[in-house]
Amino acid sequence: MQTSSFGNMQMKSFESTARIYKEDRYLNPASLEAGLNAAREGLLRLQKEDGHWCFPLEADCTIPAEYVLMMHFMDEVDTGLQARLARFVRGKQDSRHDGWSLYYGGDFDLSCTVKAYYALKLVGDSPEAPHMARARAAILAHGGAARANVFTRIMLAMFGQIPWRGVPFVPVEIIFLPRWFPFHLSKIAYWSRTVTIPLSILCSLKKRAANPRDIHIQELFTVPPNEERNYFPIRTRLNRFFLVLERTTSVFEPYIPPFFRRMAIRRAESWMIERLNGDSGLGGIFPAIVNAYEALAALGYPYEHPYRKQCRDALQGLLVEQGESTWCQPCVSPVWDTVLASLALQEGGMDEKPVRKALDWLIPNQILDAPADWQEDHPGLAGGGWAFQYANPHYPDLDDTAAVAWALHLADPKAYSESIARAADWLAGMQSANGGFAAFDSDNTYYYLNEIPFADHGALLDPPTSDVTARCTGFLALYGQARHKEVVERGLTYLFREQEPSGAWFGRWGSNYIYGTWAVLEAFRLARVDTGHLAIRRAVQWLKSIQQEDGGWGESNDSYFDPQQAGRFHTSTLSQTAWALLGLMAAGEGQSKEVYRGIEYLLRKQASDGLWYDPWFNAPGFPRVFYLKYHGYTSYFPLWALARFRGGAAKNLA
Repeated sequence: MQTSSFGNMQMKSFESTARIYKEDRYLNPASLEAGLNAAREGLLRLQKEDGHWCFPLEADCTIPAEYVLMMHFMDEVDTGLQARLARFVRGKQDSRHDGWSLYYGGDFDLSCTVKAYYALKLVGDSPEAPHMARARAAILAHGGAARANVFTRIMLAMFGQIPWRGVPFVPVEIIFLPRWFPFHLSKIAYWSRTVTIPLSILCSLKKRAANPRDIHIQELFTVPPNEERNYFPIRTRLNRFFLVLERTTSVFEPYIPPFFRRMAIRRAESWMIERLNGDSGLGGIFPAIVNAYEALAALGYPYEHPYRKQCRDALQGLLVEQGESTWCQPCVSPVWDTVLASLALQEGGMDEKPVRKALDWLIPNQILDAPADWQEDHPGLAGGGWAFQYANPHYPDLDDTAAVAWALHLADPKAYSESIARAADWLAGMQSANGGFAAFDSDNTYYYLNEIPFADHGALLDPPTSDVTARCTGFLALYGQARHKEVVERGLTYLFREQEPSGAWFGRWGSNYIYGTWAVLEAFRLARVDTGHLAIRRAVQWLKSIQQEDGGWGESNDSYFDPQQAGRFHTSTLSQTAWALLGLMAAGEGQSKEVYRGIEYLLRKQASDGLWYDPWFNAPGFPRVFYLKYHGYTSYFPLWALARFRGGAAKNLA
């Protein structure tokens, strides 16, 4: 590990600036230098031998509960593991409402609570135990398990807790639908495809869970499940239309010719196996991997078959041991963690050798010519993206790709020229018609599909978003090739159009408006948009207006439910403070009092190991449905903010 005297050349100018505001009681130059060096060293200690970083990625208790449910579905129960998973789940029950939330401090979530309760009962918790009785009462008070979301009800149907009429009709024959049909696999997001195809096999076979202990949860229903008539509450007129269509179509399932169903199952099986993705698993995401594992068993693949083993290895690779408890990640984030850590270290020119080692780890992970779903809409476009996970070649991520290309360009545009060019051209080719960029697809904007009964979660699609558009547009502007000029202009136009009345931008992949606003202001910096532009001034005013008394910033995931909560929380958080600071400094506000106070907040909250920690979930997987805590965000984003401040936030790009 390198030792550093980083910033000595600029100490004099910094001290002069600090005296201007007479804020020495808040910010001491020596403290900044010490804090920055400690943060850098703390992050480097976590760098793996081969150069990459991979921090835990935490979700709500749905995931560990589903792991337990999967073991009982398959009759592959590891009693020690389920006990550790159950210990984690029990520990997250919220005493405010006696159920489980989608993020710490969040409201009661019925579906998560139903799964947690069932998992604990499968493990052996008595229904009369106080924590179970409280959870049961909360579930019944919210309408009972019949009111749970679609995915929870499908699980309940497979465990025999509700009739199959209580779930949407998901026939495996959807694999044959033509592209012109209103529903087609290419019209839904990658995560929806990878979850739906193996699930359609299970639903078509009406696969029943082994449930070796014969555990049932009829006590969670306000009406006996077979008598329930309201499994599909109407949300909109369009939803009513699709529900009537779906219910009518399901009546004809018994008349599907057996040979046609066999053909469909074989096609779906082939589609799934092509994308199994080794020990990273189908789509690299937990729900798809579980569905694939169960579908393979339903199709007759024996326990020892290599495909089954790949799925098991992928699932076991998501487990995190935490003392006497174990929890399960929804996926892993090595590429994202590695590039963001690299960008933080690159700020101000820090630590060239560790960064080059990290970037050299990323290079062979670039996905160049592998088969991928995006090629259906872009058959002549050469590949050049990176996935989010260790491997996911069918589904490279535009956000990751833009961030990696950005870091490569900052490090050595000549040495990495081929990788950068391939990434830039692929990103440009993936721009949507409205000028924006999505996470994995382009023009995935078939919004009517969110009204089908299967999509009650509202997360079926992957439309363009401000944060991903900002990353892609910002990098392409920095790269500066004439062939991408129109792409950049259209991306900037999209971003100006998407600004909220408050001056903020919505954050699709980070919580929430603070994240989105930082991402866009960073893009404007890279594109050299004049910091006097009205859109930038409005964003700056908004960020300053929501700074908390302690100097930090915070925003609850509640803002995804209620935009009036944008930029509001009962406490400051580390990730959001860093994002707000980076956004303000990108807008030329590096010498403002608000930035000084924010930097002081980060220094005050720094732990003895040089890093930062807080309990708050800082990103949505799917807004209103599924949330995440990137454990690495509190390690590299505060460092990034300190480094930019120390290096001179208002300096021009080279």
